[in-house]
Amino acid sequence: MNMGQLGSILPLILLVVVFYFLLIRPQRKRQQESAKMQNSLTPGARVMTTTGLFGTVVAVDNEDVILEVAPGIETRWVKAAIGRVVTPGDEPVADEPADADEASETDAKTETDTKQETEPSNGEQDTSTNKS
Repeated sequence: MNMGQLGSILPLILLVVVFYFLLIRPQRKRQQESAKMQNSLTPGARVMTTTGLFGTVVAVDNEDVILEVAPGIETRWVKAAIGRVVTPGDEPVADEPADADEASETDAKTETDTKQETEPSNGEQDTSTNKS
């Protein structure tokens, strides 16, 4: 090979190397970590599926996991559908108002806003229901 041919092939080789280190290698590493996590599932573990459903592992078969999503409700999932194991600090917490008075004020304000939107103001008539 002469230098001209090597000079035209070198950018292609560099592109392949860059793709390997930026795309292929990290993806393979994530797949290995995911497979390791899915194979280490044990009954009692709290998990989240890839669709966002939270449940507790009840039993583990060869390729299946039985999750309890509510007391007495069990569903069967493929291990690949388990997205991650949830630790107690990871679960979402329901947003609750800090004060009961704030909640009632918010409800009253929302009710008033809704009422204003549905009633015509300034003597305007709703012509959508009137027929001429």
